[in-house]
Amino acid sequence: MSNTPHPSALHRFSRAVVRRRRLVLAAWIVILVGLTAIASAFGGDPHVDYRTPGSESGEVQQLLTERFPDLAGDTVQIVFHAPGGVDSVAAGADTTDVIQRAGTSPHVTGVEPATVSADGTVEIATVHLDATAEKVPRSAIKSLIHLADEGDSAAVTVEVGGAAVQNAEGGESGSEQIGLLAALVILLIAFGSLLAAGLPIVVALFGVGASLASVQLLNHVMTVPDWASQLVSMIAIGIGIGIGIGIALFMLTRYRSALADGAAPEDAIVIACTTAGRAVLFAGGTVIISLLGLCTMGLDYLYGTAVAMVLGVLLILLATMTLLPALLGFTGRSIDRFRLPFLKGDTGGRGLWARWSGVVQKRPGVTAAASLLALLVVAAPFAGLRFGYPGAGTGPRDLTSRRAYDLVSTSFGPGANSPLLVTVEPRTGDGDASLAAVTAGLSTDPGVAAALPPVWNGAHDVAVVAVIPATGPQDERTVELIHRLRDQVIPDAVTDTSVHVAVGGATAAFVDESDYMGPRLPIFIGAIIALSFVLLLIVFRSVLVALKAAVMNVLAIGAAYGVMSVALKGGWFGTLLGIDTPTPIPVSAPMMMFAMLFGLSMDYEVFLLSRIRAEYLRTGDNARAVAEGMARTGRVISAAAAIMVTVFAAFILGDQVLVKVIGLGLATAVLLDATVVRMVLVPSTMELLGDRNWWIPRWLDRLLPNVHIEGSEADVALAITDDLDRELAELTEHEPANR
Repeated sequence: MSNTPHPSALHRFSRAVVRRRRLVLAAWIVILVGLTAIASAFGGDPHVDYRTPGSESGEVQQLLTERFPDLAGDTVQIVFHAPGGVDSVAAGADTTDVIQRAGTSPHVTGVEPATVSADGTVEIATVHLDATAEKVPRSAIKSLIHLADEGDSAAVTVEVGGAAVQNAEGGESGSEQIGLLAALVILLIAFGSLLAAGLPIVVALFGVGASLASVQLLNHVMTVPDWASQLVSMIAIGIGIGIGIGIALFMLTRYRSALADGAAPEDAIVIACTTAGRAVLFAGGTVIISLLGLCTMGLDYLYGTAVAMVLGVLLILLATMTLLPALLGFTGRSIDRFRLPFLKGDTGGRGLWARWSGVVQKRPGVTAAASLLALLVVAAPFAGLRFGYPGAGTGPRDLTSRRAYDLVSTSFGPGANSPLLVTVEPRTGDGDASLAAVTAGLSTDPGVAAALPPVWNGAHDVAVVAVIPATGPQDERTVELIHRLRDQVIPDAVTDTSVHVAVGGATAAFVDESDYMGPRLPIFIGAIIALSFVLLLIVFRSVLVALKAAVMNVLAIGAAYGVMSVALKGGWFGTLLGIDTPTPIPVSAPMMMFAMLFGLSMDYEVFLLSRIRAEYLRTGDNARAVAEGMARTGRVISAAAAIMVTVFAAFILGDQVLVKVIGLGLATAVLLDATVVRMVLVPSTMELLGDRNWWIPRWLDRLLPNVHIEGSEADVALAITDDLDRELAELTEHEPANR
């Protein structure tokens, strides 16, 4: 009976990929070209419903859609500014022409009569759209922006504003090019070889291209918002390229290490796939689990967003585990060809990270305390993070939506930029009297600048009152006004009547979303942490390692939220980033960021701890295992993190405040996680705890399944055995036939 160990499924799979590398490469080319062509021809348009389940704003939107379709869509404000007066002959002709052309534009149902400011220099024409902002094609809104540009003259300046315009102005920031250039430079520094640096980029590009094309096709079967494609683009470019290149870098490092140990190229690939590849698959799985946590919030648009992002990660993993081994099969021992002068590349255990590990381990108490204190200080401002939606008034002043917002605020008050819509639905015949009572009650509230005359629908069974708040849409006092109207003013006004009144509008919808998601956020975060703790417990067979990983990941993310909070307050730091006024952030943003960042943090945790555990199991020396793990993974983690930080930071250059802040938060979290947490706090605490790091109760150890994250010794032994068998076969083949 043979003593040869049985090869694992991953061992057999990776060897098959290498031996059929031409077929694998051809398949990926067909997949990428085919998906791109199909998506271009048949890709669906984004469609979404942002209504919060059971919310009052959602009730208003539904009521308007069914009984008042003329007011169900969003609006665009065309703002005319004529210093000589909008009623002058020259200005009047120009404004009339723009309004008439706007009325015949695509997806426009009508234009309300213009409203003129008290000083006669500003005029607003309200354009009604046939759907809400997220459902109107951007091309239709951009045509209105273009119309305003053409309407500028010596007598009048034309601006357009509103949520639809703000969305349409969100363009590309050039992050793709910045990210790829940064990735190439960083990989060249890490490897010192053009060929070795290029392979991870090629793999990431295949995965990213397939991901973006797949999201376009996903629009046909799921509710995927238009900004989700931007988010997926951020994931594909930032996390996709970052994770794709990072895990490819991790596997490539193991491949080169196996070659240096004398393995044949094919066997070195198998060793890399069955050791580093396992860590890659597990780390990718944690990212997917974190992203799927979005589905627990119960919102339709988050289902589509989660599935779109998970699909992107899956394709990145597939490319890494198939295309990369195939390409390595073509390069063989030539992986270090085209070396660049003055770049040494990976120096393994003799490099910078080996020396840094010695510094940390020499004074673990000091380094652990200092790094923990730094994270807590940076995270402290998170308590002041305010939820809401950053309106056009927070954008850069070179955008027409911001200029329109400022003109309206100055001439009509900041609340005129986003009126509340109050629907009044009589249930009996006292409709007019009840409506008058509601309107009077609304007008007396100190937070209301004006309650406009009510408008009845054709059937005279629903009336709408537009309420102009005294404060802007992102002002905390406007949020307080909405709650006060719902809880006090309106109930008092409709006492002893059968009329049903609801407060809606864009600002109210964001308040409802925050109220709905806010209480669920701790549950969402807790569920992800608990599941990740269990997974780490299974893999590393250590209670303390799993617990520390969860706590440290939360610390890094909390610190990122703290930096975001400081930026959103404006001040010198916010102004430096283009945020010149106190600004709220949608509650969905930190929630989605947590899902993404916790998954990324787990990636680094798995890459580092898998090497530390492998060395500990081999030597039984905790201090040596920590030093070796740091030395072997420090360069990989630093390179992957540097790429992601550069890509995410590039989004700060964009026009949209929300995109700026998310880019800032992601970049900060990755930077802190890869430096303060992974390279200081983790090794110092592991040095302090010593062998206690790997403690686990016996009953729990027996209960948990066995998972070899770095591959079993059998897989490595099989690859080496295959290598020896091949050499023996070659020698036998060249021996004389009749020896």
